[in-house]
Amino acid sequence: MQIDFEGMAPQDIYHILTQTVIPRPIAWVLTENPDGDYNLAPYSFFTVVTSNPPLLMISIGRKPTDGAFKDTRVNIERGKEFVVHIGHREMAAAMTETARTLPHGESELKNVDLPLTAWEASRLPRLADCRIALACELYEIKEIGEGPQTLVFGKINGIYAADEVTTEDDKGRLRFDGAAIDPLGRLGGSEYVTFGDVVKIPRPA
Repeated sequence: MQIDFEGMAPQDIYHILTQTVIPRPIAWVLTENPDGDYNLAPYSFFTVVTSNPPLLMISIGRKPTDGAFKDTRVNIERGKEFVVHIGHREMAAAMTETARTLPHGESELKNVDLPLTAWEASRLPRLADCRIALACELYEIKEIGEGPQTLVFGKINGIYAADEVTTEDDKGRLRFDGAAIDPLGRLGGSEYVTFGDVVKIPRPA
């Protein structure tokens, strides 16, 4: 089958892309609302983009109800700081619940049992039960396309890693155990994928 995007509606293109560009990592983003509580939402159009400076990118659409900017984008632009978490399989239901569209400024944390904890890398808390958290500050915001879609670039200032997911390799470098992190990946529709077999193939010299 040959699929041609010419003339196809954006929502149909989205439907195809989310089922073929898989699995996608999920940025579970915590930001601060204007009243001091917290917004928490997952985004699967997400990746790291550079290591010098250490940047990640999150692509954020608009609210499906009224086309307004999502709270994540508004909060990052205002507060400049945010925390990206990597959720694991036991957190799939809670992560999905935080994708619910809520009125502006209403916290998703009221609907889920996800304790927060302070940490030295950020003035914002992190989810206590996530094994990986990245403390970020706003680097740049770009709007792209007719949506428009917001591309948020964040500079990573620090990372929390649970003790059980890190070791040292034979060169003394920090090694992260992917199986121990057990990250959720996004597929299409309502589907996630959990961590499977690790295939190790040395790169050519």
